[in-house]
Amino acid sequence: MLNLTYQVAKMKSKSSYQALILSIVGTLLCIGCSVADESLTIKSKDGLNKITLSLNEKGELYYQVTRRDKTLISDSPLGLTCDDQDFTSQLSVAEISPVEERREKYELKVSNYKEIDHVFQTKSITFKNNQGARMIVDLVAGEEGVAFRYRFPDTDEKTRIIKDEITGFHIGEKAKGWLQPYNKAGDYTPGYEDFYLPVNSGDPISNARNASVGWCMPALFHVNDSQNWVLIAESGTDGSYPGCHLQPDSEGGIYRIAFAKEDEKYTLPLAEKENAYPASNLPWVMPWRVIIVGDQAGDILLSTLVTDLAPASKIEDTSWIEPGKASWSWWSHPDDHSPEIYNEFSDLAASFGFEYTLFDAGWEKANREGGIIDYAAAKGIKPLVWGYSASYFDSEERKKRFKELADMGIKGVKIDFWCSDRQEVMAALQSVFEDAANEHLLVNLHGSSVPRGWHRTWPNFMTAEAILGTESYFYEPRFPDKAAEQNTVLPFTRNVAGPADYTPFALTMRKYPRVNTAVHELATAMIYTSGIIHFADSKEVFDSLPVEVKDLLTDMPATWDNTESVMAEPGKFIVLSRQKDSLSYIVGINGTNSELPIKLDLAKYGKEFSKFRIITEGEEPLMEFDIHTHPIAPDWSYNLAPKGGFIIQFIP
Repeated sequence: MLNLTYQVAKMKSKSSYQALILSIVGTLLCIGCSVADESLTIKSKDGLNKITLSLNEKGELYYQVTRRDKTLISDSPLGLTCDDQDFTSQLSVAEISPVEERREKYELKVSNYKEIDHVFQTKSITFKNNQGARMIVDLVAGEEGVAFRYRFPDTDEKTRIIKDEITGFHIGEKAKGWLQPYNKAGDYTPGYEDFYLPVNSGDPISNARNASVGWCMPALFHVNDSQNWVLIAESGTDGSYPGCHLQPDSEGGIYRIAFAKEDEKYTLPLAEKENAYPASNLPWVMPWRVIIVGDQAGDILLSTLVTDLAPASKIEDTSWIEPGKASWSWWSHPDDHSPEIYNEFSDLAASFGFEYTLFDAGWEKANREGGIIDYAAAKGIKPLVWGYSASYFDSEERKKRFKELADMGIKGVKIDFWCSDRQEVMAALQSVFEDAANEHLLVNLHGSSVPRGWHRTWPNFMTAEAILGTESYFYEPRFPDKAAEQNTVLPFTRNVAGPADYTPFALTMRKYPRVNTAVHELATAMIYTSGIIHFADSKEVFDSLPVEVKDLLTDMPATWDNTESVMAEPGKFIVLSRQKDSLSYIVGINGTNSELPIKLDLAKYGKEFSKFRIITEGEEPLMEFDIHTHPIAPDWSYNLAPKGGFIIQFIP
């Protein structure tokens, strides 16, 4: 201050005095900006990941995501337009909470890991609009990425409706990604059963299986001059919000949130609506917008950020919930609903030590005629049964039905044909999980929305379709050519959101013949994560397998204590190291039409073992296996066959 006084005293002219004052004011404003920016920022404890909010001169809200101070998502819009309030402009900061540390330590029944323990930095920023109404933006930053959500803290019995969420994700123009079209409502859509397509940022939708109205989440991008990966997802969606996707128009690389459509009602008794806007009384907590980031693609695959942000388990005693493997007759015998075929697959499950068998459509008549439920139980196999979504939509009918099934000795339900992301459906799914849990029933969703961390909140939620799985050999002419590629993309996208019922190991040729090798198909059972692995194909195929492959199927777990990404490039290849109790494997698949040379340090992954058994392609790669045992070597080399795979099991 003395120095400033001295400078002012030395001024010889009015103009120079004014210049100094303007300079001082500018400096103070810059200091203020710096403080404001810092106060609207949260960074992970390791300092690498950061999300920063900012307001422009119009009071419009934006955010930016960086890693190591490199921009991954540039200035992107935030805000909501409601029926009674506008939170998209003329906003001002009303309150900023202190930074708090949040620890998420929990176990998952279905996961790449048995135990999760992550620490986050959190902050809440309250904004006011020009009418004084409040909107809170909660921020979270951790080692695996960042997230934000909107929250209305006021209490009001009046229902508030959100007409637009302008949230966007600004992906740089040079970025490339893998996106799945969000199919327009129809008899079996939306069901998240389209191909993940390679795109450049901002590309329009093309080559979708069905007419489409947007892009699905999760959405994967390779950003920052291909130095980082970003996955955009949701977490914690419940009955207070619809499932969301991304708008089809991503001009300038800005992918904006889109709500479920009002016409998504073909398979459910949903009311006619002019729109399907989110609606709720206040207070209102909305889903997390999740941005998973990593230096390697494997960082994305192994992330648990979606479940870290989901509500904790609502089931106090989970001891009755057991992941496992299931036989399944539909894929090999889609038109045979006889008691004999269901019983044959109960026998198959027993012979391989599977815990479950799935009785698909037509099971009720077979049970009346042949007692297939009691037959399975007598074999020590837990029966799972198929059902149609409309039968489980009404609350009272659902509870009654679940009790009937439990009394019959059934242990789980596969509920099919939801085909909607409307808010009412999100609410129904939460009630399905809860009501099923009350009867100690496991849940498998088919024809459904993609999971959003629900398997943490409801551990009896074992798996869901929402994936273009092996049934596509019946229905999709492009599937055989693209299946291998998809199998190296979906673990980094769909499977990060939650367990995926891909129904692996489909060797018999169908309408559209398979071109992946037999080992590739077998390996998908260990690449995808699903609480119950429903193995496709017939008893004859299982019986014809080499003894080592039979042993693998018997030993193979449905969940893992630890997983490591050894090598990975979405669309090309993936190699994982998996451990469960004393079992240790390395499994890899090739998503391309070219031979892929790889080199691994097996001594690193097999420290406690003396040798390893490897299952590879046989003389007839589409149907046969070759099995060899070798001593462990630090510089093991192998050429992955086109659309091929391998499975290594370490042997004591």
